[in-house]
Amino acid sequence: MSVPTDLRYTRDHEWVRLSDDVATVGITQYAADQLGDIVFVELPEAGRGLEGSRAFGVVESVKAVSDLFAPVAGEVIETNDALSGSPELVNSDPYGEGWLIRLRITDPSEPADLLDAAAYDALIAAG
Repeated sequence: MSVPTDLRYTRDHEWVRLSDDVATVGITQYAADQLGDIVFVELPEAGRGLEGSRAFGVVESVKAVSDLFAPVAGEVIETNDALSGSPELVNSDPYGEGWLIRLRITDPSEPADLLDAAAYDALIAAG
């Protein structure tokens, strides 16, 4: 399984794409594979403030219901509305069309705590 090198990662198997003070967040291919077919995604509304490492939504698959955790603190500026009608996008294109939310980051130093691709690969390998 390939782990894109241009992203940052959490130990909860979420990815973050940084662009200035905006973070696009999704779940990794590894997480999507572990969950199985995703049938429902619950996301916060735009304008909601999120605390880092706190639950912000839910992803439901045929196997399990799992909380989603904010990788950084910030304000939700956009949610992926396409997921309400096509939650399977998280499985088929987790790093593209299957993104979850976009946040305006509160603390610009916070993303430094995220894993790079090599560290995330090691995390997966360790099981």
